[in-house]
Amino acid sequence: MSNYLIPLLFIFIFLYALIKKVKPYTAFTDGAKTAIPFAVSVFPYLVAIFVLTELFESSGLSNAVASFLSPLFNILGIPKELTKLVLIKPFSGNGSLAVLTEIYNKFGVDSYLSRCASVIYGSSETVFYVATVYFAGAKTKKLTAPIIISLVASLFSCVFACFICRIL
Repeated sequence: MSNYLIPLLFIFIFLYALIKKVKPYTAFTDGAKTAIPFAVSVFPYLVAIFVLTELFESSGLSNAVASFLSPLFNILGIPKELTKLVLIKPFSGNGSLAVLTEIYNKFGVDSYLSRCASVIYGSSETVFYVATVYFAGAKTKKLTAPIIISLVASLFSCVFACFICRIL
């Protein structure tokens, strides 16, 4: 079924454009023209996020922060072994995938920690990457409130993930 969903969506959009008397190819190329300047404008922000994420990890700061915050996370119900995953996920999808793989290798894929890690990985987002992409083209540059809200929501999703995995 899912193999047919995307082609059906394209056919539907094409037919809708024809009904509305819009030239689909022209509309697509016009959209592509605006995408290139947008991608160029986002590029410096993405580079900054990637460099800072790599520095955070390679400097050992992520391990220090994880050690510092693990007692607090433990109070919230997040095992200390998952602290690094909770911290790296808002910054880096690839970094958090590497941490998730380490958890699988160390504890096995069917363990409580691996189940929690899987749910945390799937239920949280790379907040700073998404904020970079979405707000790069926005006129407003007031990012503090949306980022704080996203980080708090991400933390709550991690707490809830561990709670659900504990009771199931």
